Amino acid sequence: MLDAFSRVVVNSDAKAAYVGGSDLQALKTFISDGNKRLDAVNSIVSNASCIVSDAVAGMICENPGLTSPGGNCYTNRRMAACLRDGEIILRYVSYALLAGDASVLEDRCLNGLKETYIALGVPVNSSVRAVNIMKAAAVAFVTNTAPQRKMDTTDGDCTALSSEVASYFDRVGASIS
Repeated sequence: MLDAFSRVVVNSDAKAAYVGGSDLQALKTFISDGNKRLDAVNSIVSNASCIVSDAVAGMICENPGLTSPGGNCYTNRRMAACLRDGEIILRYVSYALLAGDASVLEDRCLNGLKETYIALGVPVNSSVRAVNIMKAAAVAFVTNTAPQRKMDTTDGDCTALSSEVASYFDRVGASIS
């Protein structure tokens, strides 16, 4: 896993060059937006159980057959596994957002996830739908527009952070599709 600083150093070292120019400016921006980034991660993490349970509930409402006998959310054990997977995905998205780098998400969460879901017979469409519901909720928390769940956050524009977190969820959806 590389954070924003490590990534710049590794790239500069590979080019046998000093850190400067656009790389240095990107690090300055990363530092200046640090409090907004921490607030965004905090708002997601503080509401993780709501985000995940709402996503699973939404997925089931759209496909009630999942809780019928033979469905992938039928029995408490399968429902618990679905909630656990959602929490794992959300946790790694929050790690990526904190680091400003998707490598931890790719390496520790998405690597082999599609193959695992195929082997377990997890329905792809339902999984992608749950990820998209989590994405919408996380973006709402980052931009502090989640209804009835406002948090004290650093003032400023969070559109870049909301786009970043959305891109991480898009990676998850693409990897299991």
